Amino acid sequence: MTQPMPWAFSTLGAPGRPVAEHVDRALRHGCTGIELRVHADESVRTDLSARERRDIRDQASGEGLALPCLAGYARICADVPDAAVLTELRALIELAYDLGAPAVRVFPGGTGGGTGGEDHGDADRAERRLSALLPEAAANGVTLLLETHDSHPTGAAVASLLRPFTGERAVAAIWDALHPWRHGEQPDETAQALDGLLGYVQIKDAVSASDTTPVLLGSGAVPLDVIGRALDERAWHGWVSLEWERAWYPHVADLDAVLPGARAWVDQRSRAG
Repeated sequence: MTQPMPWAFSTLGAPGRPVAEHVDRALRHGCTGIELRVHADESVRTDLSARERRDIRDQASGEGLALPCLAGYARICADVPDAAVLTELRALIELAYDLGAPAVRVFPGGTGGGTGGEDHGDADRAERRLSALLPEAAANGVTLLLETHDSHPTGAAVASLLRPFTGERAVAAIWDALHPWRHGEQPDETAQALDGLLGYVQIKDAVSASDTTPVLLGSGAVPLDVIGRALDERAWHGWVSLEWERAWYPHVADLDAVLPGARAWVDQRSRAG
């Protein structure tokens, strides 16, 4: 029997809602996990008390749901003092440990990495900070997932930052389906660049490369079928998460209207595997 692919949705798609509502939504749509957004506007924050953390963990685990990733907003390449970045990420690692989440999403947030990660300042900051954090992350069973985003939107760019840590289990990449493609990197190129580095996949669809307004999966321009084939060819059986950006586009459809399409995409991958 084919092993079903684990899949989740990001709570970015229903901003400000309580964890209990997300748990109910996950159960209704057959999700196996929930990607919790960590933000001041959400019920999941780094200032939660020990009791609040236990409550969140118990709500998910009590229903058999995983919390595969905490979607943080720390920027590993940011041109700010190291202490600010390290403090933010240490708080996220601690929160992940307390919630039983095995990973934390990290943005590059550099000054000019572009599609090839050419900015040496960005690379130096990332290497220095990851070197300081990875022993702590590993000790807590937490992986730092660097997303194809902002200053380093392609697989090649993110791989350039992760290359010094090849073989480290506490750091990996998130392939965000939109950003590499909209910056000119084709799915096969992204998959090749992240070979051996991929730790998580976020799926979404958008009107076009220039208009990133979210649309129902399969109705936009993001080549999700091609991305799916690239993952199938590499026997990807890791987590896939729907990132429906309703926090930034409040006029788009409710998350519940999008989840059936995400489930269909995941089911197709499971059958292919």
